[in-house]
Amino acid sequence: MNWITSFVRPKINSMLGRRDVPENLWIKCPESGEMVFHTDLEENLWVVPNSGYHMKISAKARLTYLFDDGQFEEIDRPKAVQDPLKFRDSKKYTDRLRDVRTKTGLDDSIIAGIGTIKGVRAVAVAHDFSFIGGSLGVSAGEAIIHAFEVATQQKIPLIMFAASGGARMQEGILSLMQLPRTTVAVEMLKEAGLPYIVVLTNPTTGGVSASYAMLGDIHIAEPGAEICFAGKRVIEQTIHEKLPEGFQTSEYLMEHGMVDMVVTRHELPDTLARLLKIMMKEPAMPPAAVEPPEEAAEEPVETAPVDEDETAPEPALEAADAVAGDGTENRDADNRG
Repeated sequence: MNWITSFVRPKINSMLGRRDVPENLWIKCPESGEMVFHTDLEENLWVVPNSGYHMKISAKARLTYLFDDGQFEEIDRPKAVQDPLKFRDSKKYTDRLRDVRTKTGLDDSIIAGIGTIKGVRAVAVAHDFSFIGGSLGVSAGEAIIHAFEVATQQKIPLIMFAASGGARMQEGILSLMQLPRTTVAVEMLKEAGLPYIVVLTNPTTGGVSASYAMLGDIHIAEPGAEICFAGKRVIEQTIHEKLPEGFQTSEYLMEHGMVDMVVTRHELPDTLARLLKIMMKEPAMPPAAVEPPEEAAEEPVETAPVDEDETAPEPALEAADAVAGDGTENRDADNRG
């Protein structure tokens, strides 16, 4: 560093009152390269206005966007063993957990809450991809199973927002055991006759896509989400062939029958509420209390006075007179003769 960099430039900056600009002031769209002001992106639910690209969002933000007025009651998670295998790779698993908890403010990758969606009471469970890739460990599995139990006890539907890289390798076979355990919880909800809707977000892969994320009554996906078990690169290296364009995206899976519908983030609450009302056999709109209209008093009909000697002609006699005056009856008699 020379004297211009170390002395002159800081002096000029201090004189001009230059302020430091936050690094995340503008966010680049991964699909189109468009630069979007972060405030505009946040107001648009983290959907890029022009390209429609859906950015990753936190689990808490998903529940806030979903429930009425952003209000919900978070479900307590059961206690679970944090490091059952005493695992260590480049660093201790306990140290990795401590660092990611400090960074995200979360206990684990799952958040569950109870609230109303357009008046329909439901449980919602969401993965947070920022917590070790939304991976499924023992603690996350316990939280998911407990959410299914709460929904079954309260007889309300459950919505799952899947966003995960799969099972958490630091917990080994104990992580894989969460796949059949969560599958049993799904069957428990279905046996109670309650709806289970899965919203597949970007990305949903690995063991999560091989278990409860593909067992819903209805599968909804956000536009452009990557949904698969193994990644595209792994498959291409295995079969030594080039995969189709758009392979493993929401739109591709809907065309091939793996996803029921692709819904934008803005339309999700209305779509989910409509589906839940149909599945729960509830009216589309709550019946309004409408008072029956007051019956109007019948007014007496005025009739012209009739003399006692006069009698009203009968309809049959009037018809006979009309025929006779017309001469039709006589003509028919002559023709018959």
